[in-house]
Amino acid sequence: MTSKSHSYRHLQISPLTTNIGAEIRCGRLTDISQDIARELYLAMVEFKVIFIRDQALDELQLCKFSKNFGSLMQLPYIKPLENFNHIIAVLKEADEINMGVFGGDWHSDFSFFEEPPMASVLYSLEVPDVGGDTVWVNMAAAYRALPKRTKRFLKGRTVIHTGTPYGVANAPDPDIQFKGSIDIERNNPEADRETPHPAVCRHPDSGEEILFVSPTYTTRFGDMSQQESEPILKDLFGHCTRPEFSCRFRWSANTVAVWDNRSTIHYAVNDYDGHRRLMYRTAIKGDRPVA
Repeated sequence: MTSKSHSYRHLQISPLTTNIGAEIRCGRLTDISQDIARELYLAMVEFKVIFIRDQALDELQLCKFSKNFGSLMQLPYIKPLENFNHIIAVLKEADEINMGVFGGDWHSDFSFFEEPPMASVLYSLEVPDVGGDTVWVNMAAAYRALPKRTKRFLKGRTVIHTGTPYGVANAPDPDIQFKGSIDIERNNPEADRETPHPAVCRHPDSGEEILFVSPTYTTRFGDMSQQESEPILKDLFGHCTRPEFSCRFRWSANTVAVWDNRSTIHYAVNDYDGHRRLMYRTAIKGDRPVA
């Protein structure tokens, strides 16, 4: 890792790659100390996504654990759990085949918000016997590996983000949209609102420069048309999703993942038709990205 490596007194950390990801052992998450909570936050910043297996959390405990990373936020466009407005159920039933999957393209969670989530927490309740992995990318490492001429082009530029899956103008083809057990609002013109963010952001904790583009939500550069932007963005998306910037995680039941939404994009792999998969997810409030 190129970000500052911290000394962790309470965590056992096993990195998954040299660029991103770590499995962590720290005991039960139902009642962690402030020291452990602080180290988990630092580990999330350093490793971008952390995984803690063999946990048993109910809805209240999941919310309590998530609050160690910041204030919870209720997400629009997706119906939350009854009685738990800050939790959404990420569910695909075994009979939901030949359709898209929720999160099944590269994205940073809700990057089209003026203040996108700072982090996300995902807890696995039921996982398929095969498939159902999630892949994360370190967008700081992706930026560092860009050619100098591309960095010069990006510096000082803004990119436009819109809520494409929930809107009208850039909505994906209905044939590839997830139409299963998650109650998702579609065709809402409000989601087409254009939100400019810096193409290159500075992480508030690590100080790293981060490529802040999201293949699902980024539609164009602020000073260019969508048609002019398309080939440049296509090259950027192809670059940042190269395997060497990523880690792929094989889920087991009762695992918690926490990722830094400011410095990652991720992809839910849709390769488990015929199997049930159920996750609970929370989101942590963030600030507006800063150049």
